[in-house]
Amino acid sequence: MTRLSPLRRALLGGLLLAAAGVVQAQQVLRVTAIPDESPTELARKAAPLIKYLETQLGVKVEYAPVTDYAAAVETLVNRKVDLAWFGGFTFVQANARSGGKIIPLVQREEDTRFRSVFITTDPAIRTLADLKGRDLSFGSPSSTSGHLMPRSFLLQAGLNPEKDFKHMAFSGAHDATVAAVAAGKVQAGALNISVWEKLVADGKVDTAKVRVFFTTPTYYDYNWSVHADMPAALRDKLRQALLALSRDTAEGKEILELQRATRFVPTQPENYKGIEAAAKSAGLL
Repeated sequence: MTRLSPLRRALLGGLLLAAAGVVQAQQVLRVTAIPDESPTELARKAAPLIKYLETQLGVKVEYAPVTDYAAAVETLVNRKVDLAWFGGFTFVQANARSGGKIIPLVQREEDTRFRSVFITTDPAIRTLADLKGRDLSFGSPSSTSGHLMPRSFLLQAGLNPEKDFKHMAFSGAHDATVAAVAAGKVQAGALNISVWEKLVADGKVDTAKVRVFFTTPTYYDYNWSVHADMPAALRDKLRQALLALSRDTAEGKEILELQRATRFVPTQPENYKGIEAAAKSAGLL
């Protein structure tokens, strides 16, 4: 057996301690999400997923809320978080800001055919054309389903939001858009279809008063993204953990229901080329 000199033992011990320090420094996986709903709802949705990822990855996982969509983009671009729940547009923004270094891992099956809805309380509003001269609220300016894609379909219908509406507002979140329409602050609003359906199912919106008058064609939307600097092994383990979630288990069913997902499926940057083109066409990118 080869004997090491005291100096070599000391050097080897130092290297091992340094390596252990690096591993220890990587023992927290930070997760964030665009604030497309209220902070309490986002935290409620995140809690069981965070617990699941801790078990699957063998590291501590922390949820780090952000104040707005731009902050979600910047935190992943600057690697202050490791995993981010983006809308299609925020993914496109983050990818552009990082020079193509954002990798979308998975999306919900529902995100391969996502839609937005336009809602109103005004019986005279039946089509998009009826919005001319009215007040309308989007969600966040950086929202895919609450601004970019609704704007894109309005433009296709011959309506220019900056010129054809009496007033254009941004509520900041999908549930806030519904509240603004229901309270009569605006005559119509555009939002994410899954948030609308969840609010209806939970009895949080009076459908005798607030109704959908237009549903958009489908497009790709949300995904879980990471920075390309994340080690490939961790990236693959994270992807597989999300893909393994199943409604056949109690844990998987709870997580997927909170995420409003049937299941997660693989995704790729090419899926968001349509959103990128819509953003450029609207002058938003």
